[in-house]
Amino acid sequence: MSDTPFGFGLPPEEPDDGDEGKKKDQESGGGQGPANPFGFGGLPGAGGFGGGPGADNPFAAMFGSLNPNDLGAAFQQLGQMLSYEGGPVNWDMAKQIARQTVSQGSPDGTKDTSVGPAERKAVEEAVRLADLWLDDATSLPSGAGSAVAWSRAEWVEATLPAWKELVDPVAERVGTAMGDVLPEEMQAMAGPLIGMMRSMGGAMFGTQIGQAVGVLAGEVVGSSDIGLPLGPSGKAALLPVNIETFGKDLSVPQEEVRLYLALREAAHQRLFAHVPWLRSHLFGAVDGYARGIKVDTAKLEDVVGQFDPQNPEQLQEALQQGMFQPEDTPEQKAALARLETALALVEGWVDAVVHAAAKPRLSSADALRETLRRRRASGGPAEQTFATLIGLELRPRRLRDASRLWASLTDARGVDGRDALWHHPDMLPTATDLDDPDGFVHREQIDFSELDKMLGEAADQPGKPDLRKKDEDDGKGDDAG
Repeated sequence: MSDTPFGFGLPPEEPDDGDEGKKKDQESGGGQGPANPFGFGGLPGAGGFGGGPGADNPFAAMFGSLNPNDLGAAFQQLGQMLSYEGGPVNWDMAKQIARQTVSQGSPDGTKDTSVGPAERKAVEEAVRLADLWLDDATSLPSGAGSAVAWSRAEWVEATLPAWKELVDPVAERVGTAMGDVLPEEMQAMAGPLIGMMRSMGGAMFGTQIGQAVGVLAGEVVGSSDIGLPLGPSGKAALLPVNIETFGKDLSVPQEEVRLYLALREAAHQRLFAHVPWLRSHLFGAVDGYARGIKVDTAKLEDVVGQFDPQNPEQLQEALQQGMFQPEDTPEQKAALARLETALALVEGWVDAVVHAAAKPRLSSADALRETLRRRRASGGPAEQTFATLIGLELRPRRLRDASRLWASLTDARGVDGRDALWHHPDMLPTATDLDDPDGFVHREQIDFSELDKMLGEAADQPGKPDLRKKDEDDGKGDDAG
């Protein structure tokens, strides 16, 4: 075990060439100088977008520049980290790191700014017009009760509850695994150590999630960029500062860029508002996949066996390298296919509906559509961080296939026939159907109207249980689990 507390290094030895050697050592970053008093290793994205000052220290965003006046606050933060007794992720820390990452600005140099009245009005008008256009492209009514313009910091605040729902299941597995790797007879003796490790694990997860959410806040243009409903229900949200950055090099008028993105946001809102089971279906697919992720116990055992409470960065490095591996089982493959197909169907429907609404009205519709498709397919640094943390990439790999299938359904069955497939999850296309869209389009579909009628009649009979309510309760149970 190290004799230096909390990773503080020993003073560097006096160089042979005196002051000149000291100068060279400082220039080359040698020694354990004030730039990194906690000895933490490098973390992609730490210290802000793409590195910069503090990039070698994953807690730089939390501790600041660590000048002498900051040390008291730094130790206070460290004490809070070690005493954390909440869930698997220290979300207070995640929120703090995310907001400070946002405040440092994005790689192109843009800073987060408060949204002014003119920007709010522009967003409200764009969403209102987008909803009018979508009335011709889908049978689903408007789902946006209000339209808001968010700063990056406001996006962080509004979406953290959804991130908590997505990340906690995997983080919980890590917390459990930390206790399981010790022999049973040692667990009672090592109780305080296990508690400390879980506190550290929660802090490390909170740090990296905060960094990733902060970086993502500099990339997103709305509340539904990744195909999941991250914001409050019924609230269409756009980020003016990011929309301006997104459209800067597209040679497209800013008004058209804003309107096209408003179409996408409003389309997502319609889908999630009027397909009540969809949110629980998507989050349940993420949770089902997470349950099949196994922790690399060999790596974790190595970390636990060599764990030095005075060097907590070991856990940071283990998380950074990724300890999660999907189990190679039929159940896990089915869970992954279910999730990828669900994301593709949502994004494909939005892509097809928005294109139908925008094509006759916007000259830049084709160019904007292709730009958004490529953007979703490639993902950004924040999405890659989440893939490392939770072993999952939230990208619709089959977006183009799904979009073609929805367009073919529109041609064959009309808008009403296409959108009717959202009435029940069993009516949706499967991964196999994406391989053979023509076969699905012309296949006779299951008609659930008679079943719904029977459920309604049974519910109206005295003394009979309300089966529809039971079905809703079951759905809530799935969402919570």
